[in-house]
Amino acid sequence: MKIFDPISLAGLSQSNRLWRSATNEKMADDDGRPNEAYIHLYEKLAQGGVGLIVTGCATVMSEEQPSPNMLAVDRDDLIPDLTRFTTRVHAAGGKICAQIMAGGPQTIYQQDSRIAYGPSAVAHPLYGTIPKEMTHDDIAMFVDAFGQAARRVQEAGFDAVQIHGAHGYLVSCFLTPFFNRRTDAYGGSIENRGRFLLEILDAIRSTVGSDFPVFVKMHGSDHRPSQGFTLEDALVIAQALESHGLDAVEISGGYMSADWATSPMRPQIIRQEKQSYFAKDAAAIAEVVSIPVISTGGHRSPEVLNALLHTTRIAGFGMSRTLLSEPDLPHKWRHGYTGLPRCVSCNKCFGEDVNMCILDREKEPLQK
Repeated sequence: MKIFDPISLAGLSQSNRLWRSATNEKMADDDGRPNEAYIHLYEKLAQGGVGLIVTGCATVMSEEQPSPNMLAVDRDDLIPDLTRFTTRVHAAGGKICAQIMAGGPQTIYQQDSRIAYGPSAVAHPLYGTIPKEMTHDDIAMFVDAFGQAARRVQEAGFDAVQIHGAHGYLVSCFLTPFFNRRTDAYGGSIENRGRFLLEILDAIRSTVGSDFPVFVKMHGSDHRPSQGFTLEDALVIAQALESHGLDAVEISGGYMSADWATSPMRPQIIRQEKQSYFAKDAAAIAEVVSIPVISTGGHRSPEVLNALLHTTRIAGFGMSRTLLSEPDLPHKWRHGYTGLPRCVSCNKCFGEDVNMCILDREKEPLQK
């Protein structure tokens, strides 16, 4: 098995085992519509040869948008624009999955004019935002919003939908004891902390039917010394998700400290032993489920990825910043390119206005 072998996930055929993992570009219109620049970016990804493109996170409720100019799937009037988007990506040869999300407390965007929701009223350690502790009615409101968002995704011609359950956003907060201090049916045990995610999955499945591919992105671990979501938690949740009809799970990792969130992985990632840094968690999860497991994080070498395919049950690999910088890297790899990717994980792609590789922003070599 190699990364350029085809794979089928719940009937969705992909030409290879590489995903473009969700990346917030901050390039949609102010009301969440995919504009020409946004669509052109995805056409380049489709032409670049990646097996499946996962969109930057799309909001299921406009009042829960954590940053500006994000894609939105919260209103039916967006469906024609989203359909134009998927049609263009398909014409360029791509397969596209919409990642849908709610922000939670990981934000300072429009902090004074909207409510940030969370499982408990716990200040975010990086942003300082204290969310409103969600009532059962609030939880039901979000579950329904995710279900309706998935319906719009399906109607707009996307090939799949992915629930964003990682990286400190709302679903991730429910899974993580640091944020989830509840004592009701949605807090405490890992089974209770996972209830919100499972209810979202059930709502989506009942809306889109059994044949439409549904994925989840979640942590293998929060990598937090205490009060974090652990690998043992992830094993329980992954098996529960499979039992509720999930088609594939993408495994990333958490960053619940200032050091982890703000420092880059540094150019040492070019060393093969420093790459694919969440693959160990993904491999452990792949041992306890029969659905495909996708590993995301620090993938820079096709040799490393092919070795992981041979030594683990991991089914594929997601790449984020790497394809933000070099969308045609899969095409280069397929045709024998053996050099290092352009991306060195400097994190300078994250801008106030738009997220894009600094090499494209400044049009000059990055000082390493």
